[in-house]
Amino acid sequence: MTIIGYARVSSEDQDCSIQEEALRAAGCTIIRSEKHTGTTTDGRGELEIVLSFMRSGDTLMVTRIDRLARSVADLERIVGTLRQKNAHLRATEQPIDTSTPAGIAFLQMLGVFAQFETAIRRERQMEGIAKAKAAGVYKGRKPTVPVDAIRQLVADGVGPSEIAKRLGVARASVYRAIST
Repeated sequence: MTIIGYARVSSEDQDCSIQEEALRAAGCTIIRSEKHTGTTTDGRGELEIVLSFMRSGDTLMVTRIDRLARSVADLERIVGTLRQKNAHLRATEQPIDTSTPAGIAFLQMLGVFAQFETAIRRERQMEGIAKAKAAGVYKGRKPTVPVDAIRQLVADGVGPSEIAKRLGVARASVYRAIST
C-alpha cells in the first residue's frame, strides 16, 4: 500500500513546494507535481501518470480537493478511476477519505463547491471585462491578421476568397476584419 501525492498550481509563476512539503509530512512516498489549470483534467500529464500508478490498496493524497479537480464531472471521473483500482483518495487539509462513507459524502459536497467557485470566478471575470469595455479600457486581444491590409484590398475591389489566399489567412478572418 503506497501513498502517492499529487500537487498542482495553476500558473508558471506559482510554486508547488508548500503542497509537496505537506504531502511528504503526510507520508507520501511518491509525489508528482505540475503547473496547469485545474478547470479541466485535459493536458494534465502528471495526474494521468499518478492515476496509472495506482494499485489496489494505494491512496492518492492531495492537500485540498481543488488541487485535483474543479468540476464535479472531473472529480467523479478521478474517484471512479480510483474506485475501479480499489484505491482511495485523501486530503491533508480536508476531512476527505474515500475509504469511509463520511469521507465520500464530504468529497462530493466539496466538488460541488469547487465547481460553483469556478463558475462565480468566470462570472466576475466577464463582468470585469464588460465594465472595462464600457469604459473603453479593454480592447480585446490584438488582431492576428493584418486588418489594415485586408481593408485596403477590399477597397481595391478584391474579393474575400482572394484576400484570404493572398494573405494566407482564413476567409472567416477576412469577413471579421471587414465587419469591424
